[in-house]
Amino acid sequence: MTQRGFAAVPELPRYVLANATVPGVLLADAWSERDAEGLCAVDIVVAEGRIEAIAPAGSVTGVARLDLDAGMVWPAFVDMHTHLDKGHIWPRRPNPDGTFMGALGAVAADRAANWSAGDVRRRMEFALRSAFAHGTAVIRTHLDSAAPQHRISWPVFAEARDAWAGRIDLQAVSIVSIEEYRDDAYVDDLVATVVAHGGVLGAVTYMVPDLGPLVEKVFRRAAEAGLDLDFHVDETGDPAAHSLRVIADTAIRLGFTGRIVAGHCCSLAVQPAEEAEATMERVAEAGIAVVSLPMCNMYLQDRHAGRTPRWRGVTLIHELMANDVAVAVASDNTRDPFYAYGDLDMLEVFREAVRIIQLDHPVSSWAALVARAPAAIVGRADRGVIGEGREADLVLFRARTWTELLARPQSDRTVIRNGSAIDRALPDYRELDDILRSPSS
Repeated sequence: MTQRGFAAVPELPRYVLANATVPGVLLADAWSERDAEGLCAVDIVVAEGRIEAIAPAGSVTGVARLDLDAGMVWPAFVDMHTHLDKGHIWPRRPNPDGTFMGALGAVAADRAANWSAGDVRRRMEFALRSAFAHGTAVIRTHLDSAAPQHRISWPVFAEARDAWAGRIDLQAVSIVSIEEYRDDAYVDDLVATVVAHGGVLGAVTYMVPDLGPLVEKVFRRAAEAGLDLDFHVDETGDPAAHSLRVIADTAIRLGFTGRIVAGHCCSLAVQPAEEAEATMERVAEAGIAVVSLPMCNMYLQDRHAGRTPRWRGVTLIHELMANDVAVAVASDNTRDPFYAYGDLDMLEVFREAVRIIQLDHPVSSWAALVARAPAAIVGRADRGVIGEGREADLVLFRARTWTELLARPQSDRTVIRNGSAIDRALPDYRELDDILRSPSS
């Protein structure tokens, strides 16, 4: 039996998506009529590629209509933590033991051997086509920026950002070991590269003896250059890893005014409750947003051969929310040594986040974590919500309720961009065969 999608979206300048169900948290303006699951029954009028009006379900007449029969409508997704430059290298450089250290070694070897501009460009384009077909409109990618790779990957990213403008809005962050910030000459070059390409400054933080001075150096260089910050933080199950606290304390002490994001923050979940609570209070005071990468971290963390993992690898999302910290979830790695799976499908990320982090009963407010919340965190508050006057960039599902949405992959979704349905054909992995030969072939 074939899966059944909707009838064709009208190819007209004005039409209505009738009898739609929208999560209330994803409506730009408050909607008084919500059901027990936080869902709103509405008609969405689309005109000239934008949302002209939102009205009670069944109330709009006299215009061409597509009756959604209570199917859900979401805004286009926002994926705020990815690695487009690493994506899809697994076939030629797998991670034999699936560990974090194994991933570091495998990626370093593949980068040294293969990451030419052409190689990065091919894999990045493939990943973007996948994300677009799944319904994503904004992506922030981290770019491996250790010398000399920063001079290769950043120009490739800039080309992709220009080529994809109007389809996927792209942002980039430099990712280097915090220890690289000891080298002033390299840092000068890195900051200049990030500034030249309109990026965000980043680092991977962990417990080195001079962590405090190095983190301060990152903050000062970002402040001098007018850059925001995005860190990979404490991606470990070691409770002694507390660089998140160092970042928060440094931000407060220096009065940093830019945006700050901390990704992963895994060790927070295995620290004593009092220590974790104190850190979260400082994170809130510093205005740091936290993004969890549930699929990748469950894959990597607490992995030991022949032993069942004892924890899920994710950070304290519920507790961070309770401390008024902005949180989101994102894809992270895709088919590379850090995560062997994934396809930059933010519905998959949301579905797995609900299961892994128990973001349910009720689900309603958590829908923001793949749309409205990350959009605000990365400075794109115009994205991730459905509202009058906004672009008609939407994802339509036949699912009518949370349990229907989360029980199946929703492969028959319809993606609308600028008011028109797109071709959702995914790129074939065979397109990459010529560059993904294994090292032994």
